[in-house]
Amino acid sequence: MKYQNISSVVSSNICTITIERMSKMNALNIATLQEIKHAITAAENAPLIFGIILRGEGEKAFAAGADIAEFANFSSKEAEKMSRDGHEVMNTIAACTKPVIAAVFGFALGGGCELAMACHFRVAAENAKFGQPEVSLGVPPGYGGTQRLVQLIGKARALEFLLTTEVIRAENALLWGLANKVVPIEEVIPTAVSMINKIATMSPDAVAKVVTCVNAYFNEQENGMELEIKSFSAAFSTQDFKRGTTAFINKIKADFRES
Repeated sequence: MKYQNISSVVSSNICTITIERMSKMNALNIATLQEIKHAITAAENAPLIFGIILRGEGEKAFAAGADIAEFANFSSKEAEKMSRDGHEVMNTIAACTKPVIAAVFGFALGGGCELAMACHFRVAAENAKFGQPEVSLGVPPGYGGTQRLVQLIGKARALEFLLTTEVIRAENALLWGLANKVVPIEEVIPTAVSMINKIATMSPDAVAKVVTCVNAYFNEQENGMELEIKSFSAAFSTQDFKRGTTAFINKIKADFRES
């Protein structure tokens, strides 16, 4: 697929997906979201990619919301399709079996905040600002914001965040649990790379199982405890388990990437 709104570049086994709409503060239109979904899926299916970094072009905005001009005249039916498709993109990111890290520079507002929350981790620059201003437009969030905010920061803070439309700085995002780390601008990408490289030393099979089990906790149609039992027992028949236990017994570091 040839991308018009993003780039996807692989370097040192890490795929960096960049939203390239800087003239619009990297606002998310429908086409951009579909390209992100395609790039995430392609990276997940590439054996030599260990993890994914998702960022916006430049340092002013990760993604300053959805592209309002695109949907201002939508009917309710069109809006429902837009929301369902957006949820599918966010769910694809959340379910990715390789680590996906949002490198947040500047504004992550509305759909941009929802995009960051769909990632497994958020490394925020000191200039990062998070917000969900949808109610000021007469709508609730449409890409999972009401649900993932509660998961990350709890009901009371989520309601405050959503209903006051307050934009919070990186240090408050860290305090609330919305950001995993806050670092100087120049350290955002190196920090994300370091996190992926550390996870890459672990068992890829076990990492994938952990992501799936954790996601099951938030899915009413899943029995997370039962899934954990099945995932745990299934791991015993994998090569990764043999490598890990053999290395532990022999007091050496396991190499899960060996052929």
